[in-house]
Amino acid sequence: MYQAPLTSIFHSATTQTWEAQSTPHPSVESKFKRCLDITGSLVGLLILTVLFVPIAIAIKIDSPGSIFFTQERYGLHGRIFRIRKFRSMVNDAEKLKSLVSNEADGLIFKNKNDFRVTKVGRFLRSTSLDELPQFWNVLVGEMSLVGTRPPTGDEVMKYTQRHWERLNVKPGLTGEWQVNGRSQVKDFEQIVDLDLQYQRRWHPLYDLFLIAKTFYVIFGRIGAF
Repeated sequence: MYQAPLTSIFHSATTQTWEAQSTPHPSVESKFKRCLDITGSLVGLLILTVLFVPIAIAIKIDSPGSIFFTQERYGLHGRIFRIRKFRSMVNDAEKLKSLVSNEADGLIFKNKNDFRVTKVGRFLRSTSLDELPQFWNVLVGEMSLVGTRPPTGDEVMKYTQRHWERLNVKPGLTGEWQVNGRSQVKDFEQIVDLDLQYQRRWHPLYDLFLIAKTFYVIFGRIGAF
């Protein structure tokens, strides 16, 4: 008799429970926000079209392997979707993760001098160009331009109710954490605080403010590592 994997059972039960208990955040049903997402994602995909070939060539020359890194993430109310990024690490990065020390606290993993990051990858991360393919996720409604960082499955397995509250909004390409510290904020609980702060502060014009601040951060060369 077939038995579903434990992770699948956990995901299905937890998502259904959380959706039943949670109250939809106003941003989820905002027509203005959705129009902003569609417009922004189309612009982003146009930029991706222009930059795809040079980025792909640079990745291939710098490190053998796939152009893209694909991973399952958890979105609104814990719904699973797949994201693609331009690959910024060596091809077997996941196998080498145990060799890298975690400099962050809680349910995130960060290391400023992670040897798995390639030279081209470090540039892509500092300019956020590695995230250009995620504009497709925004266009189809799995993500938003502004929201919370979409967590991975191993993070969600350890979530408490407080942590699940950050998924009351769609995950975003940018958000409070990205424009208020990013690499400097290494405590997961502080990231959750910023995500919940976004939910309290949200209104359509606030998204525009955070998008503008994101450009300021990127062009000010304050990027992720």
